[in-house]
Amino acid sequence: MPFLREIRMVADTGEFPFSLPVFRSFGTLCLDAPATFLVGENGCGKSTLLEIVATALRLPSLTQRAVETHPLMEVARKAASGFRFVREGGRRGGFYFRADDVTGFLQAIRRDADEHQALARHFEETLPEGWGRDRAAGLARAQGSAFAERYGEDPFARSHGELFLDLFHARLTGPGLYLLDEPEVPLSPTNQLALLAMIRDAAAEGSQFLIATHSPILMALPGAMILDMDVSPPTAVPWEEVEHVAITRAFLSHPESFLRRL
Repeated sequence: MPFLREIRMVADTGEFPFSLPVFRSFGTLCLDAPATFLVGENGCGKSTLLEIVATALRLPSLTQRAVETHPLMEVARKAASGFRFVREGGRRGGFYFRADDVTGFLQAIRRDADEHQALARHFEETLPEGWGRDRAAGLARAQGSAFAERYGEDPFARSHGELFLDLFHARLTGPGLYLLDEPEVPLSPTNQLALLAMIRDAAAEGSQFLIATHSPILMALPGAMILDMDVSPPTAVPWEEVEHVAITRAFLSHPESFLRRL
């Protein structure tokens, strides 16, 4: 049973984001499927809606600043008061993911690992020999090693796709509500299939997903609901009728025709 059952718009200030076409007749959005995909052109409001849900429900993110205090989330924090969220049961987990947070998160991880190793050297060089020095240096070095074990000696030495998949795997920790904003950005088609399998397995174990995407591969998740955010209110559409799917299929079938027109 989905944790978040409905999103109701109860107030409209006329200011952004309520000025977006998708919110003009938004009404009540029912989320009956384990996974709901938000599709549409850039700027239609997919990411904005995810931000509103994330701020209203206080979901954790790669960096808490992204939700609680980040200036780019201020609009979403204010807009959240114009919505009501119908929930059922207790949410035991959850996460808000957006690709823009990954680089900053990994930079912080590498910085923390380096700082712990430097702290260990400092203890060894400045403290008198004995159990206390060894204990302090060992704890600092162990913390740095823990970062390296989980994310690698240098997280940036690996491909973005590998890092994203590892982050998803680490964060899908159990039944919960997961908001993903264009998670396919760094992923090859093969890695998109790997992510699709993760989402399918997590949904089967009781998790709920709300995903903004342009990926026909992810949208093909069996049992998912696809909402067209280019219309108001957002309307469920079958996978075959999604514009991204139709354009991709047509291009792959006749690329020379599209290239001639371009």
